[in-house]
Amino acid sequence: MIPKSGNRFSEKIMLKQEALTQPGEGHMLQPRQERSGLEVRRLVSIAAALVGLAVAPSVAVAQADFPNKPIHFVVGFAPGGPSDIISRVFGAKMGEELGQQVLVENRTGAGGVVATDHVARSEPDGYTILNTTTANASNETLSKSLQARFGRDLVAVATLADTANILVVHPSLGVKTLPEVIALAKRENLLYASAGVGSATHLTSELFNSMAGVKTAPVHYRGGGDAMKDLLSGQVKMMFSSIAPVIGAVQEGKLIGIATTGAKRDPAFPNLPTVAEAGLPGFETRLWIGITARAGTPKPIIDKLAAAATKAARDPAVVETLAKQGFAPLIMSPEQFDAYYRAERDMWGKVIKDTGMDQN
Repeated sequence: MIPKSGNRFSEKIMLKQEALTQPGEGHMLQPRQERSGLEVRRLVSIAAALVGLAVAPSVAVAQADFPNKPIHFVVGFAPGGPSDIISRVFGAKMGEELGQQVLVENRTGAGGVVATDHVARSEPDGYTILNTTTANASNETLSKSLQARFGRDLVAVATLADTANILVVHPSLGVKTLPEVIALAKRENLLYASAGVGSATHLTSELFNSMAGVKTAPVHYRGGGDAMKDLLSGQVKMMFSSIAPVIGAVQEGKLIGIATTGAKRDPAFPNLPTVAEAGLPGFETRLWIGITARAGTPKPIIDKLAAAATKAARDPAVVETLAKQGFAPLIMSPEQFDAYYRAERDMWGKVIKDTGMDQN
């Protein structure tokens, strides 16, 4: 039997417990709430840390396992043009090195803008990469519709190849030298074929207009391949083309080579002068092609793609194929390509503004 004093002691304990759990002025509920809040925050922090520990190994495994499915190499121009040709040459060799297919996917439109924005919206996992050219650098100034920006949405992976352009004309134009082209352009309204707004063919033609004091007008196509069809048929009469697609046509007399745009004569056309030699000192442009990927792609994946591209560029069979197409390998690390792209963007941005090229 419990003594009465014990009962009174138990009642006191119960009253104290009620004081700690019942709301009211002077009671202890708020301190308990504060302790509970701290405990909740601690538990959340611990849980987040545990999730991070769980996710980190899976991310590392995914990077180490890359690639475990085909890679989509997106080209912003039509099949048959230089961007398409070079992408297929490198894609095949990179696929051998990576152990997965590199599938070329042509998404044409707006001078490469459609393809660029598509890749900029893709997952940053290295499975969707962009064929990146001079047009990408110029479109950041020239295009109103382009949403993506290099550095913010896309990052450098590697350069692949470059080439000079060549001014070619249809035989029906009746000219064979650069001074003759300039003289005719001053007398008549000439149209030139362009592989798309902001493409190397477009930019080079507008630079020519500025330096030669003429005003030839563009007819824009969805890529060099489409432009070449109309040039060969005579529907347009002139074009600053990449060298690859016109070698055969010039050799067969279907087109007339006027001059190349490099700093020195091109090995594919050693008998043709450069534009600078032929009458416009200081004129020089080149078409370059590289690879970019969605910003946020893990560095190990960027490096793996870059290594595969560099190995392909050094492959003797690739070098030989490029030479036949008028291209030479262009090897840069991601960091070097980043700096190169930014310099090209600044240079062509100035040309676009100085020549008053219309924004599309």
